Amino acid sequence: MTIPDSVTSIGGWVFDGCKSLTSVTIPGSVTSIGDSAFGSCVSLTSVTIPGSVTSIGAWAFSRCSRLTSVTIPGSVTSIGEWAFNGCSRLTSVTIPGSVTSIGRGAFGACTSLASVTIPGSVTSIGESAFGGCTSLASVTIPNNVTSIGNDAFGSCRSLTSVKFEGTIASAKFNRSAFYSSGDLRDKFYATDKAKGTPGTYTRPYNSNTWALQL
Repeated sequence: MTIPDSVTSIGGWVFDGCKSLTSVTIPGSVTSIGDSAFGSCVSLTSVTIPGSVTSIGAWAFSRCSRLTSVTIPGSVTSIGEWAFNGCSRLTSVTIPGSVTSIGRGAFGACTSLASVTIPGSVTSIGESAFGGCTSLASVTIPNNVTSIGNDAFGSCRSLTSVKFEGTIASAKFNRSAFYSSGDLRDKFYATDKAKGTPGTYTRPYNSNTWALQL
């Protein structure tokens, strides 16, 4: 599928459920990708998002179960709720420094996602943003993040290293943010109960006990 360069926006649900669509090239004229624009395109293996796009809508590429990689351009400022949720073959994603918010469930249930780059521009990580990413082994929470939502990294059973570059007020760090991954939140606030202690926290695989690496 080649979208003509006369198109400036891709509306909601336009290609939703196109099960035979294998690839799509989005022209540089497009500035926004609507809600569920390519949702449930189960044969889609690759997509090129041009540098003209500033927003990716809710569910935009959700349940694209054969999508293996995606590059989000530096023009994008927000990743919508559930945008890539259920992309079970997505192994890596680079989030550009232009992004300030990662929506609820944006990369949830991306069970093959082994690495993710969260840029320093991000200030909030939404509810279930990476929940169920069972292959994710490590993550760095940048200095500018001031809130982490419920189940943001829940059920990430392979997560054994989390680096906090800054502090987060306890009221903005949901108690279930790392649900099923042990006592990470409690360890983070063990020294400073108001803001937490920056540093790298690790745990052995299958252990529920985190330790701050000194």
